[in-house]
Amino acid sequence: MNESYKKLIAMAEISTTRENGNRKTSGVQKLKKQSTRVDLTPMVDLGFLLITFFIFTTSVSQPTAMWLPLPNDSDIDNQMPTKENGTITLLLGDNHSVYYYEGQLTPVSSFKNSTIKEIREVIINKKKATAEEDLFVILKPGKESTYNDVVDILDEMTINDVKRYALVDITDAEAQRLER
Repeated sequence: MNESYKKLIAMAEISTTRENGNRKTSGVQKLKKQSTRVDLTPMVDLGFLLITFFIFTTSVSQPTAMWLPLPNDSDIDNQMPTKENGTITLLLGDNHSVYYYEGQLTPVSSFKNSTIKEIREVIINKKKATAEEDLFVILKPGKESTYNDVVDILDEMTINDVKRYALVDITDAEAQRLER
């Protein structure tokens, strides 16, 4: 017989060996105990082929990113003029808090407190009270704010369809007002 044929037959052979050895049996003859031997090598091969197939056919998840338009360095001299009554500044603090004021910061400016979840109402009210071309939102994350807060406030700009907004650094005067 061919050698590969012998291996193929040996994969699923049924061994028929006598369990009682050379002892003579008297009377009733016992049934021969047959032991089966199943070779699982083809099953393992099939399992690895399936795993390999699924690894190669699945797509790796792509990270999602938000598109944030940034100005060129040459645009610093060409700053966009805004009306003071159409500007609102949002300062991101700790514990998901948002402080905001309208117009320019002066010693008599009133800081109002809100949260990330409640700031939507403030933005909606500002949009209703201001013409669309005059509305400008300045976003200033503080040292205690989290990355998630910045992403949430940028999402609010998208949700509320705010066309003009800027993400800038917080000034020392604003940081001192936040600490009070």
